[in-house]
Amino acid sequence: MRLAALLAGCALFVATAAFAAGTKTYQVTGPVLELKDDLIVVQKGNEKWEVARDKDTRVNGDLKVGSKVTIMYTMKAATIEAKVDAKADKKKK
Repeated sequence: MRLAALLAGCALFVATAAFAAGTKTYQVTGPVLELKDDLIVVQKGNEKWEVARDKDTRVNGDLKVGSKVTIMYTMKAATIEAKVDAKADKKKK
């Protein structure tokens, strides 16, 4: 029984590590200033960090304004617009 649990835990760890390897993870730590269903605002030094969250965001512990938290997050592009370099086009002609 213990061996099965250990093997399942190892498999989960390997799968998580493999998935996370492609995306860099960052973190921010500080007290919570504001809390909404889709947003959390954390004070880091003199800056206020706004981090989006959704129904899939996993929360451990009692999350409330004033709590000190560590947020793990990734950066993901929402849209990308490529623009043509007009100077490069003129040189080709």
